[in-house]
Amino acid sequence: MGTVASRKMIEACEIIVGDSRNILAKLPAETFHCAITSPPYWGLRDYGIVGQIGAEMEMEEYISDLVMVFQGVKRVLRDDGSLWLNIGDSYTSGNRGWRQADGKNSARGMSYRPPNPKGLKDKELIGIPWRLAIALQADGWYLRSDIIWYKPNCQPESVKDRPTRSHEHVFLLTKNENYYYDHEAVKEPTMPGSFRSRRDVWLINTEASREAHFAMFPPSLVKVCMEAGSPKGACILDPFFGAGTVGVVALRNERRCVGIELKPDYAEIARKRIAAVNPMLPLRSVESA
Repeated sequence: MGTVASRKMIEACEIIVGDSRNILAKLPAETFHCAITSPPYWGLRDYGIVGQIGAEMEMEEYISDLVMVFQGVKRVLRDDGSLWLNIGDSYTSGNRGWRQADGKNSARGMSYRPPNPKGLKDKELIGIPWRLAIALQADGWYLRSDIIWYKPNCQPESVKDRPTRSHEHVFLLTKNENYYYDHEAVKEPTMPGSFRSRRDVWLINTEASREAHFAMFPPSLVKVCMEAGSPKGACILDPFFGAGTVGVVALRNERRCVGIELKPDYAEIARKRIAAVNPMLPLRSVESA
């Protein structure tokens, strides 16, 4: 069927099955207005497929793998493009080599657990989001904003020696000093008929999906990033497509999308979700070697 690399114009939505580190190199440069993505978090899930990011035994290798992916993302972004990166944190495993499966989420069961990173003790917050953000900054990205995604309906935790986690980070990174940002599109209401510039703490509930048996960021979060980072008719990239939420939001908001997903099962979930938005829209699923 060929790949999107052979065409500058994406008709509506394409899903490319493969490793982002390889696929991005085949896409045409300066194609996308913005990228919106949430990569696998380190050491928290086993997605059961060779080459998965997040299963590295060393934290530094995980950071390095993501920096490599986002080097490819930067190449295919327009000069005025932006990257909206949702990333969560994790705690040291205490050097436990496995984790029992969760009845509500089979991916939580892991036959491996990475050891504590060098210099960190048991029960420590690792600081993955900021370690990644600083690594991307050192690799040439402009780090423009650290957005706190506050989740009022966060998952309860049984811990009794620290607060329950109820937020994640969304970093806004750009290729250049000047870039597309539509502040009018994402103004916040303060009272009837009155608005203000959007702040950097976003109160957005998580949303469950019956189709996807893994964590995914909610459409409401994606929509804000998309409206701020692109005009209508723009083409959006998600190099970790998962269940295809970015594609669903793109089509609902008059934009086009390319999603890259390593696991064929998840790509099929994404295809079904996107096709349900409007069965008449063109949708191409491309298997890639």
